[in-house]
Amino acid sequence: MKMQSASHMAPWSMILFTLVYVAAAVVGAISTQNKEFLIYIAVMVVLISLALWLDWYVDLSNALLWCLSIWGLMHMAGGLVPVPESWPIDGDKRVLYSWWLIPGRFKYDQFVHAYGFGCATWGTWQCLRTGIAARVGVPRDQIKPGFGFITLCAVAGMGFGALNEVIEFAATLLVPDTNVGGYVNTGWDLVSNMLGSVTAAGIIWWRQR
Repeated sequence: MKMQSASHMAPWSMILFTLVYVAAAVVGAISTQNKEFLIYIAVMVVLISLALWLDWYVDLSNALLWCLSIWGLMHMAGGLVPVPESWPIDGDKRVLYSWWLIPGRFKYDQFVHAYGFGCATWGTWQCLRTGIAARVGVPRDQIKPGFGFITLCAVAGMGFGALNEVIEFAATLLVPDTNVGGYVNTGWDLVSNMLGSVTAAGIIWWRQR
């Protein structure tokens, strides 16, 4: 049974926007023979389907759906869009994911991690709030984010981030030449996931208290 009585449909503009950049990413990955990113695109298709299912079941906000779509675009662009020779990068692959936004300190990759798993934390809160509201029979707007609930959402966001690292590890086993990075890169990815999740949780708590 759907948790929300009012039917909800994801904006067609957002769906079209997402389909266009996924199609472009498929073409780009095939034309450059980027086997690593073909794996990520397949995972993206699964995640997009999951997000649309959650939207039907939980009635996610349009703002969150657009943020998730933008996250997908940032991810696709990160591995496929080349950067100019003058831009500082980490490693030898000149793509956005290797670009140092702050040389030696902060990469595009880490920004995408923080942003993305902040969105995951926000999505977890929307799902949790809707589920609790359905259980107790009140409008979901009446469910406020207590410390325990919002901490759970932040931890869930970090957990989704850890799952992402498992997927990246699987990619290194399936494709010998990847741009995933080593142990230090994974560590900074996890730190970025944590910062994004905690920041999102703090914003949710502040806005809705």
